[in-house]
Amino acid sequence: MSQEIELKLALGAVDSERLGRHPRLATLVPQAIELRNTYFDTPQGDLERARVALRIREKRRQGATDLQRLQTLKTSGRGSGGLSIRGEWEWPIAGAELDLVGLAALPPMQDVDASLLDALTPRFRTDFRRLAWQLEMHGSRIELALDIGEIIAGERRAQIRELELELQEGEVAHLWQLALELAEWLPLRPASASKAARGTALVDCRWTLPEACVSRADCLERATSALDAFYDSGAAHFAAVAHEALARLAALGDDRLSTQLHTFLAAPGDGDRLTTELGQTLVALARDLHAAQA
Repeated sequence: MSQEIELKLALGAVDSERLGRHPRLATLVPQAIELRNTYFDTPQGDLERARVALRIREKRRQGATDLQRLQTLKTSGRGSGGLSIRGEWEWPIAGAELDLVGLAALPPMQDVDASLLDALTPRFRTDFRRLAWQLEMHGSRIELALDIGEIIAGERRAQIRELELELQEGEVAHLWQLALELAEWLPLRPASASKAARGTALVDCRWTLPEACVSRADCLERATSALDAFYDSGAAHFAAVAHEALARLAALGDDRLSTQLHTFLAAPGDGDRLTTELGQTLVALARDLHAAQA
C-alpha cells in the first residue's frame, strides 16, 4: 500500500494554457497522457457507503501506441480544504475485466463477502487529458497535473477542470506553497470532491453536504463541497449554500474574505465569479486551517 497525499484545486473560467506559462513551469516539458477510468460498485452502492473507490484505468501516453491498464483501490482518508491523505493500492492487469482475486487479497477487502465482489459492475467513467509536470521545491518532489475532460454517467455529464498537486516526497507545506503561487497566477480554489465522489453523485443525482457550519473549518468545507455540487449539478441551491457558508466564514472574523465577497456573493448561481484575489484567500485560509489542525 502507498499513501497518497494530494491537494485538489478547481480551475475558474480561465484559459488553461496560461498554467504552462507560470514561471515554475515555463522551462519544463509536461508529459501528456490520455486517461479513461471506469469506476465499479455494486448496484446498491456498497463501496461508496464504505467510502472506497475501485477503478480500472486505461492509460496511453501521447504519441504511444501501447495501452496500459491499472486496477486501483482507494480508501477514504483524512483531509480538508482540498488536501486529502488516503490509502491506495494499484497494480497492472492484462485485460479490461476486474482482477477479483487480487482485489480480495487487499486488507480493506479481506472480510468482504464473495457475493459482493461478484456483484461489482461499471457505474461511471472519467475521460480526460492530463498534462503532468515534475517539480522540485526545497527538496520536495511534487507532481502537478492539469486534468481537462468530463465525467460520464449514462446521459449525464460533468466537466473536469482541475489541478492535482501530489506530494511524492517531502513536506506537505510545499504543496501549499505551490498552490499559493499558482493562485496568484490564475483563479482557482480548493476542491473537496474526488472524481470518484463526483461520479457517484452524478449517477444518483444526489449531492450531500457537510451539515455543520460552526467553526471556520466547518464553513470552508461546506462552502467548498457546495461549490463542487453546484458546478456538477447546475442547481442554484448549492450556489446559495456556498455563498451563505462563505458569508458565515467572513462573519467569524476573517477580514481577508470580508473585502472580497461582494462580487462573488452578488449573484448566487450566476456563472463563475471566482477571482484570483478570492482564490488566493481561500487557498491561504485552507492552508492555515490545515496547519491549525495538524
